[in-house]
Amino acid sequence: MGREKVFLICTECLNRNYSVSKRKDSAQRLELNKYCPHCNKHTLHKQGK
Repeated sequence: MGREKVFLICTECLNRNYSVSKRKDSAQRLELNKYCPHCNKHTLHKQGK
């Protein structure tokens, strides 16, 4: 199985704020509501390429 390291990018300011690991066999991209220190609020963060 294994895990891979991915970056989460804020959808509003497009900053890379978080690096997380996810399973390699997962076909979907990660989408999480996380706190963005640049926007100073909780926003949707999507997995980067």
